Amino acid sequence: MQSQALRSVFSNRSYILLSVSIFVGLLVMLSFASGYVFLQPIPIFNVQGEDLVGFLLIVMVSALSGLVVSMSIFRIKILHSKQLNVSFAGPIIGASAGVCSCGPTGFAIVSTFGTIGSTATAFLTNYEIPLRLISIGILVFTYYFTSKGITSQCKIQ
Repeated sequence: MQSQALRSVFSNRSYILLSVSIFVGLLVMLSFASGYVFLQPIPIFNVQGEDLVGFLLIVMVSALSGLVVSMSIFRIKILHSKQLNVSFAGPIIGASAGVCSCGPTGFAIVSTFGTIGSTATAFLTNYEIPLRLISIGILVFTYYFTSKGITSQCKIQ
């Protein structure tokens, strides 16, 4: 079922390009925000041993986000489905868990929103890995039901 849905979605090159661009964009943005990529004085990519789980979760969230968002857009555009599922909740939760945990972004949020910003930053910093795991669960759930919907609505045998 899933392979047939993937074949029908990614037979069009524009959906492949969309999926890859979402993956690369989220991976670069979250890696930069989490402190795995530094641009000055020279571009450096650095993942410490204790940060490996966090980085792998960023890669998984980025890959699943690219897959699920492109499949959801296919379903909405091609099949004229008016119902929006939770396909955009997983990428939003995963991205927000990674963006607010780093120093510069956290300081900007705290200075802009005061006490509420510091509370949100502390919450996202403390629960960064569980929030990414929740977003991966939401993305897997959404992938399953999106591929099931594409398969049943397209009547792929």
